[in-house]
Amino acid sequence: MIRLANGVALCAVLTFTSLVNAAEPLSQAMDGAIERAEPKFKDLASSRCDDGTFLRRISVDLIGRVPTSSEVRAFLVATQPDKRAQWVDRLLANPDHAWYWAQVLDAWWMERLPGKNTDASAWVTYLRESLAANKGLDALVAEIVAADGVDPAQRARARFLLDRDMEPTLVVRDISRLFLGANLQCAQCHDHPRIDGYKQEHFHGLMAYFNRTYLFDDPKLKKKVLGEKADGDVTFQSVFDPKKVTRKRSPGLPNGPERQDPMLTKEQLYVSAPAKDVRGVPKHSRRALLAGDLVTAGREPMARNLANRIWAQLMGKGMIHPLDQIHGDNMASNPELLEIMTKAMLDGGFKLRPMLRAIVLSDAYQRSSMPRGKEKKAEDRLLMARLRPLNPEQVGYSILAASGYDEAEAKALGAKATPAALQAKREASARPFIKTLAPPAGNPDGFEPRLEQALFMSNHAHIQQFLLPRDGNLAARMLAQKDSGKAAEELYLSVLARLPDESERGDVAASFQSADRSVAVRDLIWALLASAEFRFVS
Repeated sequence: MIRLANGVALCAVLTFTSLVNAAEPLSQAMDGAIERAEPKFKDLASSRCDDGTFLRRISVDLIGRVPTSSEVRAFLVATQPDKRAQWVDRLLANPDHAWYWAQVLDAWWMERLPGKNTDASAWVTYLRESLAANKGLDALVAEIVAADGVDPAQRARARFLLDRDMEPTLVVRDISRLFLGANLQCAQCHDHPRIDGYKQEHFHGLMAYFNRTYLFDDPKLKKKVLGEKADGDVTFQSVFDPKKVTRKRSPGLPNGPERQDPMLTKEQLYVSAPAKDVRGVPKHSRRALLAGDLVTAGREPMARNLANRIWAQLMGKGMIHPLDQIHGDNMASNPELLEIMTKAMLDGGFKLRPMLRAIVLSDAYQRSSMPRGKEKKAEDRLLMARLRPLNPEQVGYSILAASGYDEAEAKALGAKATPAALQAKREASARPFIKTLAPPAGNPDGFEPRLEQALFMSNHAHIQQFLLPRDGNLAARMLAQKDSGKAAEELYLSVLARLPDESERGDVAASFQSADRSVAVRDLIWALLASAEFRFVS
């Protein structure tokens, strides 16, 4: 058995054979849709990016960190014609893939809200284990919506609702925009004033799934869980209706049929009726009904929303933007491409990895970020790659990877350097970077440069520890080099996934003339980690 980096076996990579056959036609279909949208595509599209740029892109996008210097060297000297596909499969088989994408889903769905009523780390573990098991994202969403938090083994999946305090208006807003791609918040009191497709009845149809659910302080568990009543209807009036007609709404997805409650006698309503210190559990749960409706009647809008979000995560912008404004008046930049991806998501059982593989092996993803001409909106037209900032997780884990943190920690832990132990160390060390760079809790992710971020990278003591030499890390490897040229190569390959040019080699050589070489090495690493080139994916 051939072994790969991080203990990943070749047999693990071979489990992706089924993805290869399924994903290659999808990549070609994606590229075909992009070419058909541009009559002079061959004259306008940028060329393919170089190997170092590609490796850095797929590393940060698939496992959340820049490649190590040894990984860059191995990739650059590889001569197989399909080496890019081989490396993508290698990263998808890497345990770090599930670790990182669990944090992506967490940022999407929880928007960095604190763990108020649940253990936030247990929630991320639940997401990671689900992704590692190749669970469909539709099944994941259904579990999240149906969870009540009672069973300790399954409590983590209830975080989406519990840490929003099961506040119905907030939950409906976030269900609609995060899972269905339609922000119905402005349709609560009337039909949306600017979007014809967002109706007040859509908001209250979703509200009817949740208006009976409530937060219950369980005296036995000594934790907050979800209870539910068997009665209670949703009624609403439009503030623009002069007659103030009251309308009743049963549960139902936007543009879908209303779902009626089953006919039950009073004695049949409850498994346990709500009372003091007793959690209500109805025999017919409207919240559980939503979980089923999302994976049946809601499959297509959920698939379209996920396809658009995954594309935005990898390409820097969704085909529909903003991401929660999917409606008939906000056309996709490439409607054919979005429908191809939506169908692939539906046909592929909402599996994440095949979609990621197809995108990163497409010509669109592999294009250079250097324009071929002066075409307007070349990035939006997918004629060139978009320059995009690393997200907070990518910055944190990339600083650790570039500085050789893993190698140093593995040597320090010795026989105790298990993947779980290293990940725990890694998460603790990356957390200050993520916290500093992240947007305020409850807001969608976005690049928002702020003064405190610059000050953190320039002055904070936390970053200093990664610049000092430790056995196995970048500073130690550079100091071990007598040849400044070799030290320069190690520096630039580790931090920027490329070889230095002559000017950069000269800068390192000049720095090595310093009386205190350790200070010079620290400053060189620090300067590159704080550079714009490190902060962005080109």
